[in-house]
Amino acid sequence: MSQVFLGINYIMILKKKIIFLLLIFLFNVNFNTNIEIKFKVDNQIITNFDIFDEVNYLIFIRPELSKLTKKELENLAENSLIREIIKKKELDKIFKNIDQTRLIEDAKLDLYKFKKVKNENELIKLIKKNNINYSNIIEKVKNEKLWNELIYRKFNKSIKINESYLRKQLLDRSKKIKKFEYNLSEILFELENSVSLENKYKNIKEEIKNNGFESAAIKYSISNSSKNNGNIGWIKETLLSNKISDILRKIDINEISTPIRYPNGYLVLKINNKKELKQKIDLDREFKDLIKYEKNKQLNQFSLLFYKRIKQNTIINEY
Repeated sequence: MSQVFLGINYIMILKKKIIFLLLIFLFNVNFNTNIEIKFKVDNQIITNFDIFDEVNYLIFIRPELSKLTKKELENLAENSLIREIIKKKELDKIFKNIDQTRLIEDAKLDLYKFKKVKNENELIKLIKKNNINYSNIIEKVKNEKLWNELIYRKFNKSIKINESYLRKQLLDRSKKIKKFEYNLSEILFELENSVSLENKYKNIKEEIKNNGFESAAIKYSISNSSKNNGNIGWIKETLLSNKISDILRKIDINEISTPIRYPNGYLVLKINNKKELKQKIDLDREFKDLIKYEKNKQLNQFSLLFYKRIKQNTIINEY
């Protein structure tokens, strides 16, 4: 009987020791990893833990970001989270009762394609391997799709297409003896109040020299193409303005342009590759492509301007 009592007593003592050790461990973890509020966007806070998670997410989406310094990554993550909160607040106003099932499935399909996986199981394994929350990444991609839908609904009727002018431009370009198709990357940047165009361009060139054009696009570009490292793919010369076409004809593959004045800032273009268009141009088809290109360009401009406007009405405090 006494042996049973001693056994029970020993187990109770052992449990107390384990609990005590766990409490010490938890205390040390909390002591060494304090939660710090870094920003407050209206009534929503951003902590150091949020920034850490966002850095992991950004590197998962764009592995080349790992070349950046810790400080540069944190700055990118902070801006990304602020932008996400501001957009989400606007989306919640517009899409209160929308069925998001289709959007979620589309977001998954986009991720399958982007990360080159075959199905959801492969995607989940890849995400877990990178210590990222699966539902969070789906939510982020879904919200970007919702934002594009919002911009289309809000500004589609504001798009202005001068068809006669575009057709004349197309006819003029089609008469050129040599016509090219360019694989382009872009950096669309703004000037802060205290920074000159010369200094900003110098900083961009320095980043390109040290870490590549992709890194510079991620770091400096305000265009949606920054999510794809600035790459905008193959574009026929017939879709470009005369001004941009003339600039591209003066630079070689892997060279960058000087800053080009643009409605939302300044544009720097890089020619990744180019090829001469040998086939005869189908003017009707090219005209449809030109109108589509112009509409997308205007929608992107509306997106940037609208985001700027709602950001100006947002209270952002840094701690």
